[in-house]
Amino acid sequence: MHDGRLTDELARCVMGWRALPERFLIGGRRWIPRWRFQPLTNLADAFRLLEKAATSYTLTATPDATFTAHICVADRTGSASGKSPAATITVAIAKAIGLRVDLPEEQV
Repeated sequence: MHDGRLTDELARCVMGWRALPERFLIGGRRWIPRWRFQPLTNLADAFRLLEKAATSYTLTATPDATFTAHICVADRTGSASGKSPAATITVAIAKAIGLRVDLPEEQV
């Protein structure tokens, strides 16, 4: 699943939003433009997903700046490691909710 599609699925499954071509409908007749929700690159958006989805999580960083995330969503878990904290958290959440993630290693 490429990054745009992954963002759409996470917005739908985790946030409860509806994806349209240029925006996300977030409920209550409100919307945000797509560029305002980028969890693979924006750490604040990744934490927004984490707060909404995770029942528990562990985030670690090593001295060489490799991040690891272990995320539990209900009774499922997902893990990811990478250089980008935002992408690492987002990919771990996606795996925990059962999405197949095929991002290039340099993107995580």
